[in-house]
Amino acid sequence: VEMSIAEDGSLMSSDVYRAMVKNHAKLAYNSVAAWLENNGQMPKEIGEVKGLEDNLRLQDNIAKKLKSLRHAHGALDLETIQVHPVFDGDNVKEMEVDKRNSAKDIIEDFMIAANGVTARYLASKNLPSLRRVVRTPKRWDRIVELASEHSFTLPLQPDSKALDQFLLSAKDSDALRYPDLCLSVIKLLGPGEYVVELPGGNSEGHFGLAVKDYEHSTAPNRRYPDLITQRLLKEVMAGQSTPYTTEELTALASHCTQVEDSVKKIERMVEKSAAAMVMESKIGQEFDAIVTGASEKGTWVRLVLPPVEGKLISGFDGMDVGHRLRVKLVHTDAERGFIDFKRVY
Repeated sequence: VEMSIAEDGSLMSSDVYRAMVKNHAKLAYNSVAAWLENNGQMPKEIGEVKGLEDNLRLQDNIAKKLKSLRHAHGALDLETIQVHPVFDGDNVKEMEVDKRNSAKDIIEDFMIAANGVTARYLASKNLPSLRRVVRTPKRWDRIVELASEHSFTLPLQPDSKALDQFLLSAKDSDALRYPDLCLSVIKLLGPGEYVVELPGGNSEGHFGLAVKDYEHSTAPNRRYPDLITQRLLKEVMAGQSTPYTTEELTALASHCTQVEDSVKKIERMVEKSAAAMVMESKIGQEFDAIVTGASEKGTWVRLVLPPVEGKLISGFDGMDVGHRLRVKLVHTDAERGFIDFKRVY
């Protein structure tokens, strides 16, 4: 996917074609980010390839401009705390926080731009495609309440630009707790899903990214919808008709959404089991927490430190997503991934 980017981060032109890519260096996110952010030395692999240093700095600059332009159009600046287990042999030693950095942002911003290009390319060929959408949030009223609790007024109708302004304001006033607010907003926005976009259709788009034309195309090695998109691209480049009927694409869209939901449940189960092993020695201790889920199935909270999630089994009346509270750890079960809390106040 070849893109020409203007100084302001806007897309001037783009093309999609088959090519062979030659890798010149194997780099790691954290070491590249430390160098770009002036917190570490330049990785030796960069210095061994002529022009790579300038190229990476250019990529960093372009990524920032792409992100800035998306936010000007209403894309949300969401920052959450992601954790993964750190093992010492067969035992989980701790839950480590994955931190956002400049190197990860480069890849993310370029992928978002490329996914938009592929979506528009297929549309220009009058072909159906598999779009990734995050619909207009159904629980916008609760998001409005959250903003009000932070002395910010949101419009009564969903507005991504206004929401982004609220998030930026909240980040400036309380950067430490900003990821907790983002987590609440993400839960209230609702999950993404795959849908079929027919030629001349009007996709709902991706509310969080503030884009109308968006699909997954950049990771065919690990995501099936991306493989479907690349098959569509290859067929149209070869002058062939689409390899899928509309009915097949519709069935695949539903299947991919369901399987992705199942995968996320398994990932959460593994994370909860690991967290339960870490928290077992902390039964009886109290923690500050935030409500991350509230429904008929139950109420869930995530601790501020350590950032692990569990179920609130007592004192959940009146609790809703985003509420803060103090909880006590009362029970863990690593095999089932259970971490249970009761409300203290």
